Amino acid sequence: MPLDVIMPALGMAQDTGRIVAWHKASGDAVAAGDVLFEVETDKATMEVEAQEPGYLTDVAAAAGDDVPVGDVIARIADAPGDSASPSPAPSDNAPSPADALPEGNSVIMPTLGMAQDTGQLVAWHKTPGEAVAADDILFEVETDKSTVEVPAGFEGYIAAQLAEAGEDVPVGDTIAVISATPPDTPVVRRHATHTVDDNTPPAAEDTNSKPSPPPKPEPERRSNAAATGTPRSDGCILASPKARRLAREQGLDLEHLVQAGHPQPYHVRDLEVLKALPTQAQAMQAQASQPARRLTAELTSVDLAAFTNWAAEHADIGDPRALLAGLAGAGLERDDAVVAVEQPGDLRHFHVPRGALGGVTPHDGEAPSPDLILRDLRQARITTVAIGPEHAPVLTLTTCGEGLSLTLECSAEQLSGPAAVTLLSETAGRLEQPLRHLL
Repeated sequence: MPLDVIMPALGMAQDTGRIVAWHKASGDAVAAGDVLFEVETDKATMEVEAQEPGYLTDVAAAAGDDVPVGDVIARIADAPGDSASPSPAPSDNAPSPADALPEGNSVIMPTLGMAQDTGQLVAWHKTPGEAVAADDILFEVETDKSTVEVPAGFEGYIAAQLAEAGEDVPVGDTIAVISATPPDTPVVRRHATHTVDDNTPPAAEDTNSKPSPPPKPEPERRSNAAATGTPRSDGCILASPKARRLAREQGLDLEHLVQAGHPQPYHVRDLEVLKALPTQAQAMQAQASQPARRLTAELTSVDLAAFTNWAAEHADIGDPRALLAGLAGAGLERDDAVVAVEQPGDLRHFHVPRGALGGVTPHDGEAPSPDLILRDLRQARITTVAIGPEHAPVLTLTTCGEGLSLTLECSAEQLSGPAAVTLLSETAGRLEQPLRHLL
């Protein structure tokens, strides 16, 4: 059956489009995706492609002609000799006279993109029978890349609404009729001819048919900075309006795609990837299943009190917590680390740069997330700890006879085995000989 080629809508208030040039002649064979002609309005020019393979026939407009939006200007037929065929005999599915549309101006699904086949009707802004002006917003339509409010384009009354919110309507199909006079009974129905009923049972499998070809691989996603999945500095996530709406309706969090490193911007197809990602609870469970690390070092000859007094008198370092933060943070071997020093009833954060202890400074303002927690329990009666991993590696300092005990607890995800050994060994060595690090 021939496929109609219509004049598309390139703008919200467009009534006509001018054919700039034909790229195919009547009788030419065309493939799906071939450019048929160029059309121009006062704001845009676009190439119109064939939607199906066949032969171009019944060309009804020439280059330079102004054609009303929605008018049929050609057909794509199965054979080059086919022309406008007689109307088929009425079938059981043909609309009855009661379903006939009222007279008036037709409002069609507009084209919002070059490769757009359908648009989803998001919401109606007018009710059947209501009076409208040409500039009144009639409905909202959404594609994978944008959401647009569409004006009525005509003054009159809503005589027919031919689609419901949530339906995908092919570009160029009539979805409303605006009449000059108030309708006695406005027509309201679904866009049934283009709607799939979710309750319809699947068709029986044809065992004699050829297997469907495998789907074409999706082209590789962009490799530029906008498609790396790295969060933007302003915290925004790049996603199409349709993907955002469906994610919101389905209770999905696009932030999980960012955390997984999935490239942006996100479209509807990326929601399937999001659904396959482990939930936050699963991720926490997986982290909890990681083997915990617990290492202990015993220090037999340590006199931190004497060292603290010496540092306050000779090195102008009067805060003993800053000394502890510097001795422990140096074991992380970072240019700048945040170390939280926790004592019973007190918690302070310090910036620990690489180098001498004199560069350690307290952190003022909102507490940052620490790279290391040093828990000083020398004044408590606790001598052994086995609390388990927390949100950061924890070094716990306790008394052990005449000396001290230093225990490191962390998860395998926080510190590798060699890094954990290095941190504990370096910290223990500095606690035993702190003057070496002070200088």
